[in-house]
Amino acid sequence: MKIGSPERPLFVAIVGSGPSGFYAAEALLKQKDLAVRVDMFDRLPTPFGLVRGGVAPDHQKIKGVTLVYERVAQTPGFRFFGNVKLGRDISVDELKKRYDQIVYAVGNESDRALGITGEDLSGNHSATAFVGWYNGHPDWRGENFDLNQEAVAVIGIGNVAMDVTRILAEDPEELKGTDIAGYAVDALRNSKVKTIWLIGRRGPAQAAYSPAEINELGSLHSADLIVDPKETVLGSESQKDYADPENKKNVDYVAAKAKEGEGSKPKKIRLRFCASPVEVIGKDGKIVALKLEKNKLVLDENGNVKAKGSGEFDTIPVGLVFRSVGYRGIPISGVPFDDKAGKIPNLEGRVLDAATKAVVIGQYVVGWAKRGPSGLIGTNRADSVATVKCMLEDAVKIPSDGLTRDTDDKSTPALLESRSVRFVTFGDWKALDKLELENGKKLGKIREKFTTIPEMLGALPQKGPVSV
Repeated sequence: MKIGSPERPLFVAIVGSGPSGFYAAEALLKQKDLAVRVDMFDRLPTPFGLVRGGVAPDHQKIKGVTLVYERVAQTPGFRFFGNVKLGRDISVDELKKRYDQIVYAVGNESDRALGITGEDLSGNHSATAFVGWYNGHPDWRGENFDLNQEAVAVIGIGNVAMDVTRILAEDPEELKGTDIAGYAVDALRNSKVKTIWLIGRRGPAQAAYSPAEINELGSLHSADLIVDPKETVLGSESQKDYADPENKKNVDYVAAKAKEGEGSKPKKIRLRFCASPVEVIGKDGKIVALKLEKNKLVLDENGNVKAKGSGEFDTIPVGLVFRSVGYRGIPISGVPFDDKAGKIPNLEGRVLDAATKAVVIGQYVVGWAKRGPSGLIGTNRADSVATVKCMLEDAVKIPSDGLTRDTDDKSTPALLESRSVRFVTFGDWKALDKLELENGKKLGKIREKFTTIPEMLGALPQKGPVSV
């Protein structure tokens, strides 16, 4: 019996339901000459990963991409198992018994530390935590951010840092109609934050934010974007970067903003270039200031611009710090992991044994777990398609007589039910989705999210014992 035939489809498990996972499912299910069954697992009851829990609430157009994922989920041969955590509710070995191929689409769920003195002081947070908190992500629902501080530092100038800065600087009344968590709007209404320092280690020609993001900051009605004119002057080392059209837009925009001075709006976003934090200064266990070192920009042996400390320092008074200096994956039991790189070791999407570097047959990776934290949502489609291409090449090599695995449609649900795991189907999610939209409408907003797993499961008809 040929694998990939209607009588014996190719059975694939996808772990993670963010963009890269759905794009992998889409690429697999659109194969015309190959019968494929896809079971998608997520540790949360809700699908869509960072589109739901990471995209800023004032970026609703970006969230419209979920319509694509909805269509994939309606494709015959697709099933969703939410509230199922790999390593807790089901093991890699158990997936191997039930599926021909496994795809890890688990993203980068942790962040990198600054690695400086004082980082353990109260008031130092990851941007990941703040983003998850205002988006109503269950992992961060219970976080507490002291917004009674007048000055805040955001370390890093990628798009996530820009989102954090914008949410802190925006008038909360501009956000109340979005899908932002209700408790977050309440906290932001009571916020005393007036100054947000946005700190980048390199110059404006190397900034990681997009032209659209910096334009948004400069267009806020509630805050002025303030830039030191001297920091927008490029040296010879930055001319190559400035030649890139996107970088040129960024440089020209902040140079124009620098000429506008302090402005008159109630809040100030002070954008600093060529500065790195070297110490978080505290008093009585709490943050009171941040020590910065001014950087010089130099070219490395490959001609890339690097930041090098100059030995010149200054200190800015802040009571709260958000770090956004990179993200990394979290090891999963039974899955190879490269701790240094913070991702799953792989060769073009084929998972590699961490020790021997040999290909792990039948296991694959997509998205940030594959390449690290780079690219926008759309970047994941090509990345997932490339991995699926390898999967299809390997599928034809699966021996037709090696059909001892348990591929019965009822096998996975039966295993989970035997462990009293309350798994959430895509139909269940659509019921939650409807409730969130209805609850939001009552409050005059797009949606009011369920922000804890018990709330989500409690809103659904019970199917027996619940595992949270």
